[in-house]
Amino acid sequence: MAYALLILWGVITVIFFLFNILPGDPAKMMLGQRSDISTVESIRKELGLDKSKGMQYLKYLNDLSIISFHNEKNIESYFYLDIKKQKVKKLFNISSENIIVLKTPFLRRSYQSKKLVSEIIAETLPNTFILALTSIIFATLLGVLLGIIAAIKKDSFFDRSSLLFSALGMSLPSFFAAIIIGWIFAFVLSDITGLNLTGNLYEIDDLGNGIHLQLKNLILPALTLGIRPLAIVIQLARNSMLDVLSQDYIRTAKAKGLSFKRIIWKHALKNSLNPVITAISGWFASLMAGVVFIEYIFGWKGLGYIIVSSLNNYDFPVIVGCVLTISVIFIIINTLVDILYGILDPRIRLSNP
Repeated sequence: MAYALLILWGVITVIFFLFNILPGDPAKMMLGQRSDISTVESIRKELGLDKSKGMQYLKYLNDLSIISFHNEKNIESYFYLDIKKQKVKKLFNISSENIIVLKTPFLRRSYQSKKLVSEIIAETLPNTFILALTSIIFATLLGVLLGIIAAIKKDSFFDRSSLLFSALGMSLPSFFAAIIIGWIFAFVLSDITGLNLTGNLYEIDDLGNGIHLQLKNLILPALTLGIRPLAIVIQLARNSMLDVLSQDYIRTAKAKGLSFKRIIWKHALKNSLNPVITAISGWFASLMAGVVFIEYIFGWKGLGYIIVSSLNNYDFPVIVGCVLTISVIFIIINTLVDILYGILDPRIRLSNP
């Protein structure tokens, strides 16, 4: 847990200084063509851009921390917080003006829409999560099944074909696969498939009768996003299964007269899943972060779509908020996987002497 927090702090630090050395004045971006010198200076002061980079960094860490330091009396203070208008819980006073509060992380506001970044992420994250989850479930179930079959039928035509598919799947760039799959299924075969190139999970019908669930819009982006993890899961499941089948306890099970089906599903499968789980966990986190091209090409309004739009508009708070959200997801998933290892394989559990 301490290691995870250290990684998170490193990510926050790198992101902060990276986006603070990029060209562009956020105050002018917010005001657009209506900007004048006095108004720009006022906005810069409101955003704290007139402070040193070190002070801005401390303020940003303070905003992101769930336990933070604030001044509740002096409105001119850089760390001022009106606790009556904010959803915070006052913990204790450290002076006549300064307090420690418990709150949710504050990700600031969008330069363009003036909307809270946390609200933007809350609206788009579920779409990205659904897309990534659908893709990884598709890749896992199909990949493990095909990998087991390939291991059982080693050196057969099916096994060699799976090797070829895996090589192609791992080497195919996501944006190129998205273009090809979209062109084939949404244009060439559109009369047969009935699929659209762009679309979201929920859409308003042409007559304006309300919002409707459109699961068909999930098919193409999920298929495209799942190709690479599918290729990797097939190979990992195959190689891990072959390694397990060569172990002594498998030969013992065969000598006891257990059926081949029982040996595979009862003994071999569980012990061969560790590498697969590692790949699945890493790929699920990667899918949450790597949907940028997929979402943009298919018009799927998730985190990736918002990141591209924010990059085009130099909307730094939204970009930073999305990247931090993805980083937290990585850390949480990796921590859960460490716990899951011990559940699946007792050999790697820590035990007291």
